[in-house]
Amino acid sequence: MEAVAILPVRSVTDTASHMAGPAAGATPNPGAADGPAYDRSGTVRVIAHRPASASLARRITCAALRARSVDEDTTDQALLVVFSELVTRAIEHSLPPIVLRLSHPAPADPLHIAVDDGGPAAREGTRTAGCAPEEHGRGRAVIARPATAHGCHPSGHGTPYWADL
Repeated sequence: MEAVAILPVRSVTDTASHMAGPAAGATPNPGAADGPAYDRSGTVRVIAHRPASASLARRITCAALRARSVDEDTTDQALLVVFSELVTRAIEHSLPPIVLRLSHPAPADPLHIAVDDGGPAAREGTRTAGCAPEEHGRGRAVIARPATAHGCHPSGHGTPYWADL
């Protein structure tokens, strides 16, 4: 089984901390090691920068949303956004680290998904470099379909891409 790190959890309404990467001097979430992987604050995981990590991100997302009793339709949409688009984009186009963030404070609140990366890579990943141009470049359209809002926040530390469902 692949190891993941538990990072501090911040409210998605705190824009500065939401945009900051894990190296921005954040403090640990008290009790994070003792508590569930997904609580009111959310789930934050650093995942390895390799193709197999897209599947790991899918498993983390599925487990976190099940623990919060998120409905099946929202979970399916979240898995599409996380697995098929955000994490794959980070692996193919960006530098490490990759940080998956999920937040769903209450059933009436939107599910917020964000994947932070280490900024643009100097060259494309193996999958992207080896496929025809028409086989990639549709990620934002795929995310826009289930999302109520989505975007990115480029910064000096990387680029968090996010979607609300």
